[in-house]
Amino acid sequence: MSKHLILASKSASRRAMLDAAGVAYDSIPADIDERAVEAGLEGTAPAEVAEALAVAKAAAVAAQHPGALVLGSDSLVVAEGRRFDKPRSAEEAAEHLRFFSGKVMELHSAAALVRDGGCEWSHVSIARLHVRELSEEFIAHYLKLEWPAIGHTVGAFRIEGPGVQLFDGIEGDQFTVLGMPLIPLLAALREEGVLIA
Repeated sequence: MSKHLILASKSASRRAMLDAAGVAYDSIPADIDERAVEAGLEGTAPAEVAEALAVAKAAAVAAQHPGALVLGSDSLVVAEGRRFDKPRSAEEAAEHLRFFSGKVMELHSAAALVRDGGCEWSHVSIARLHVRELSEEFIAHYLKLEWPAIGHTVGAFRIEGPGVQLFDGIEGDQFTVLGMPLIPLLAALREEGVLIA
């Protein structure tokens, strides 16, 4: 059984987390239709949707790499019961930010390990981010700084950049906010023999 790990993602923050933790891996982005996966999960809890997407991404790459352990990950944002996808334009990002203003954003970050079509492990962590009241002036300034970099992020922010200015409180660990439940993942990688126990 291969102890080689493949990350089914091109996410810079997920790669940075694995790099900083000393995890060796190759990165092969998954090519899946996320909206099609979500369509079959209508009415499902957000954590389960994030987990299903993480598994689907890992499974897509695992199908091309027999024997390899593949890590899939996904994050989704919910605010007041409404789920948000990545903004497709600066205008849509501004709409999202206006909606988030003064509310609590729930960020569901999932990871899954798949080998040869079978999910060997999965986990979802949740962070609650308290968005401060955002002025129109701030939103315009923020998007001038951060668009298009935040176009690939749910929630329209990078916590490691100016996005930290959106919040006046955060409940949850930094790895969940960055997009992957790293501590539980590292334990799973030790179990799988990818990391020294």
